[in-house]
Amino acid sequence: MSDSNTIAASTADQNGAVPGEPVKKDENSRRGNWGNQIEFVLTSVGYAVGLGNVWRFPYLCYRNGGGAFMLPYFIMLVFCGIPLFFLELSFGQFASQGCLGVWKISPMFKGVGYGMMVVSTYIGIYYNVVICIAFYYFFMSMTNLLPWTYCNNPWNTADCSGVLEKSQHLNVSLANATTSLVAGVTEVVNRTKRTSPSEEYWKHYVLNISDGIGNFGEVRLPILGCLAISWFVVFLCLIRGVKSSGKVVYFTATFPYVVLTILFIRGITLDGAVNGIMYYLTPQWQKVLDAKVWGDAASQIFYSLGCAWGGLITMASYNKFHNNCFRDSIIISITNCATSVYAGFVIFSILGFMAHNLNVPVSEVADHGPGLAFVAYPEALTLLPISPLWSLLFFFMLILLGLGTQFCLLETLVTAVVDEIGTDWIMRNKTVVTLSVAVIGFLLGVPLTTQAGIYWLLLMDNYAASFSLVIISCIMCICIMYIYGHKRYFKDVEMMLGFPPPLFFKVCWRFISPVIISFILIFTVIQYKPITYNDYVYPGWSLAIGFCMAMSSVLCIPIYALYKISRSPGATFRERLKNACKPHAKWGPALQEHRTGHYAPMASEDTVEARPLKEKEELKEEQKEEEKETEKEKERKDEISLTIQGSNGSTNTHNNPSA
Repeated sequence: MSDSNTIAASTADQNGAVPGEPVKKDENSRRGNWGNQIEFVLTSVGYAVGLGNVWRFPYLCYRNGGGAFMLPYFIMLVFCGIPLFFLELSFGQFASQGCLGVWKISPMFKGVGYGMMVVSTYIGIYYNVVICIAFYYFFMSMTNLLPWTYCNNPWNTADCSGVLEKSQHLNVSLANATTSLVAGVTEVVNRTKRTSPSEEYWKHYVLNISDGIGNFGEVRLPILGCLAISWFVVFLCLIRGVKSSGKVVYFTATFPYVVLTILFIRGITLDGAVNGIMYYLTPQWQKVLDAKVWGDAASQIFYSLGCAWGGLITMASYNKFHNNCFRDSIIISITNCATSVYAGFVIFSILGFMAHNLNVPVSEVADHGPGLAFVAYPEALTLLPISPLWSLLFFFMLILLGLGTQFCLLETLVTAVVDEIGTDWIMRNKTVVTLSVAVIGFLLGVPLTTQAGIYWLLLMDNYAASFSLVIISCIMCICIMYIYGHKRYFKDVEMMLGFPPPLFFKVCWRFISPVIISFILIFTVIQYKPITYNDYVYPGWSLAIGFCMAMSSVLCIPIYALYKISRSPGATFRERLKNACKPHAKWGPALQEHRTGHYAPMASEDTVEARPLKEKEELKEEQKEEEKETEKEKERKDEISLTIQGSNGSTNTHNNPSA
């Protein structure tokens, strides 16, 4: 009894419970489950809703026809986004395994899981650098006057021209009509070479940017310190896995919507806000006929939802087996896209106000990526009363949006390692693995805090997770639908959910989604242009490194496939290939009580390993009893009734065959 109490206590401690308090029993006591379904939904929303929803979607929308872009965007959501989201959630939930363990479905394709890990590693490294810069701006906003408001700082150049300074100058010059005219002409001439205080603050102070990607210069210590803070926060939130992160997301996944709403209400009350929103939404229907618009819509849906990163599979693996992930996939996908549209109102209301003050078109102040987050929007905030308050809110929102994604990226890597090793020690000491991954991630991110760091960050952003994700997702669809078999997978989903996948999703999984994914891949290749940063053109050797990063995740797939084929039994290559594609004996639901139908195993050691820790001893005793009774049955010649424990309480009657 003392041993069982010890195991129960350690299990409760591992699950983040307070000793002495009643705890809600996890279905899978070995891996753990979400505390409740809200935690999973909020975590997945935080994962899918990231920085791209704020700094990329609004820009794509106005560039591709405003409101007209919504049509292809939502069509791609329905036919590609939601089906792929549901596929990955059901895949992870059914097997209760991370992005490596799920490939027991067809061991030859385990390289897809390694590819997902490589992609998540790349993204996790540079994504946290973006978060750390948001931390830096957040700390710098704790002042009476934002440091990027005026041009009177040591880092400013002669080309710097602040909006507030210009307004003050024009007010003075109104006293003389001639002076006003000259000032107006000079303003028009200088507008082409104007650099804002926020842009110079970003380039010359925050980054102290070097002249090229090969010139690393020195480490920017303030950024390095913020990177350490960022990784420390991520580690603390994941210190007990999904048990701790599931509680944190109640705040990190919901508070950004509070900030967005505050900024939206403030934004629409400003002069020029309506012009900005009209520029964002006014439909240009002729652009719907442009293939590039459809390509951008499909790409944005695909990348925004986080498909093929491994995070969706990982998060779903902590669900209870019969959770309705079909419902969850629709809720999360629609929430993600609605957030993107809502963020567009927030961004363009402020940019419209800024354009109104500068007396320029909205297109001249609109930007995307880091340029929007750290240059254009911060400059617009300087025009508001109590600008430090709005700046604090904005960068705090960016931090929370980034952390929601970063939690899942780190948990993806940790879960993959822990599930793959699978020993009791690694299960009990998952925190050590989390700390190790966080430390390694921090060290790999140090080069991105140098003076050339922004060049490397953008290189990773453009190449590490571009066409490789599309290839990984396409191969995953092909493997599940055509190698494993769509009929078998549909039955698996029905066994898990209690109902088969709707016909629409069956058609999308088999035909429509793979076609759209292929279209995205072709579009990405056709639209490829060498990366640039403002006027800086990347040298050829850096582009080669970028392609190597992109290919490193894809090459995992054929390399592991060849390895698996070579290790599979068989006299010929065809036999080895066939055996390598067969589902592993342990493929299926992780827990014994869920392994029904053709997954119901014979009593063996394998079934013991599939059970949670605290059930193993009981199951072994049951097997011994069954073996004894089987021996007695063989010796008897008359008809007997044998009750077998552990078979759903049924009574099996075996008839003695007549001689």
